[in-house]
Amino acid sequence: MTDDDERELENELARLQQEHRDLDAAISALETAPGSDLLQVQRLKKRKLYLRDRISHIEDQLTPDIIA
Repeated sequence: MTDDDERELENELARLQQEHRDLDAAISALETAPGSDLLQVQRLKKRKLYLRDRISHIEDQLTPDIIA
């Protein structure tokens, strides 16, 4: 992997982590709001799970394999 590829992955990782935190705050706000839209909360939670999986995938790519 080139340095440019690694920087690009690190930038995407930072963006996804920020979006994940933002979704967490939005979900918390919606869940505590009276009359909140449960379907919207479910959609946000599903997006948050997708982001978590994508973050894990990128972290795996950035971490070198260690052969024991």
